[in-house]
Amino acid sequence: MNLRQSLLALALTSVALPAVAQEVNVYSHRQPELIQPLVDAFTAETGIKVNVAFVDKGMAERLIAEGTRSPADLVLTVDIARLKQIVDAGVTQPVQSDVLDANVPESMRDANDQWFGLTTRARIVYASKDRVADGEVTTYEDLASDKWKGRICIRSGLNDYNVALVAAMIAHHGEDYTRTWLEGVKGNLARKPEGGDRDQVKAIAAGLCDIGIGNTYYIGEMWEDPEQRPAAETVRIVFPTFEGDGAHVNISGVAMTKSAPNKENALKFMEWLSGDEAQRIYAETNHEFPAKPGVAKSELVASWGELTPDSKSLSEIADLRPAAVKLVEEVNFDG
Repeated sequence: MNLRQSLLALALTSVALPAVAQEVNVYSHRQPELIQPLVDAFTAETGIKVNVAFVDKGMAERLIAEGTRSPADLVLTVDIARLKQIVDAGVTQPVQSDVLDANVPESMRDANDQWFGLTTRARIVYASKDRVADGEVTTYEDLASDKWKGRICIRSGLNDYNVALVAAMIAHHGEDYTRTWLEGVKGNLARKPEGGDRDQVKAIAAGLCDIGIGNTYYIGEMWEDPEQRPAAETVRIVFPTFEGDGAHVNISGVAMTKSAPNKENALKFMEWLSGDEAQRIYAETNHEFPAKPGVAKSELVASWGELTPDSKSLSEIADLRPAAVKLVEEVNFDG
């Protein structure tokens, strides 16, 4: 074979090689249908295919077991506790990105660039429209006041969402104050902690209590359910604050896995998720608040009023979770 024939053969071989797949693989704590609008929009804009695997439990354990063979590039999950668990398991890697730093407020991303918040939800009060006056709900600290005796419903104190709220109280006031506060809230309960956040709304509708503690987005979900909407219509959302600060918030967030076989595409997806269009879609689909300042809220979420987030860093709150669990157990909050 002469030189010309060799070059022709090489060219034909190159043409025959398959194209490198443009894709990104995501392990999601949220069901795929909840993020499908994001996936569709990203793929339409970039041509990069997003493969989503729903992992309800044991995400950190799965990534540990898969090790360097894991196909996952990103994890999408809710609650700072789950993000911290995954990071602490050593299965993520830091991501340096000017785009992410510009879009995600510092208090809603990891100090070591291991995770980034995408949407926020507030831990707020569901208040009976008939039995709770405007202005009666003020601060989280005030929930321990005697005026709420026998009027509060809440789910287990050991639920991740409530542990985060207790951890935030520790961040503001220390452990001794928070222990006394927890005892006061426990003394004001209308019943033992039970059920989920939506069950607190139903209990208010049934007249069992006047206020409940829950996340904002559950009201959005109840409004979309014809069977649950009547209960949701009996309450209004009130944003308590910490004294001298804002309302307690938690996040849904994203982190890049240590294995990340499609690292470049994964970064593109992360940055895109933090941008205006994705923030609008993500927040509207899940009835949450965009993490990026200035992005318009959905009509329903906007109707709840203005959210001023607590200034405490979620990283600091996450570090205080063990102390929060200890206090909840010490006061036997669920007993």
